[in-house]
Amino acid sequence: MLEKDILKVLVTREEIKQIAKKLGKQLAEDYKDKFPLVVGILKGCVPFMGELVSEMDIHLEMGFMDVSSYHGGIESSGDVKISKDLGLSVQDRHIIIAEDIVDTGRTIKTIKELLLFRGASSVVTATMLDKPEGRVVDFHPEYIGTTIPKEFVVGFGLDYDEKYRNLPYVGVLKPEVYNK
Repeated sequence: MLEKDILKVLVTREEIKQIAKKLGKQLAEDYKDKFPLVVGILKGCVPFMGELVSEMDIHLEMGFMDVSSYHGGIESSGDVKISKDLGLSVQDRHIIIAEDIVDTGRTIKTIKELLLFRGASSVVTATMLDKPEGRVVDFHPEYIGTTIPKEFVVGFGLDYDEKYRNLPYVGVLKPEVYNK
């Protein structure tokens, strides 16, 4: 049913698994003695973060924040809102932010600066998708799964109006779906 709204598949389920495996192994090596706190940005991070941490054969802790700058549209509003803050101290912790996508960079840059302000020893971003053509702030993720073009994508956690998160792949949404 959902496939009828997808123009094309951009990242397959198998490619997502390979991304998680590659990034997970690298993060496990880089953080093997640091007991990192992996922070997921809800809701989009959930499928990717699950895949990512399952590939990290190290001790880690997980936490979540609910942060948004989209508010139902297809473009970032620029107004970053935290509706659920992290319930853990980040003081002297090594933080890995698990992201589904880095697009404009506004939200992730704000979160990184906030966590550093709160006393984190380090903060890096591991993103499934990087869309550098969408960037409006200077931000570069440290761990990138794959780079995608400036198209509106959904699936594997990414949504349009809270729909399509459950697709097992990342696809480009047909413009007629969001231009109604």
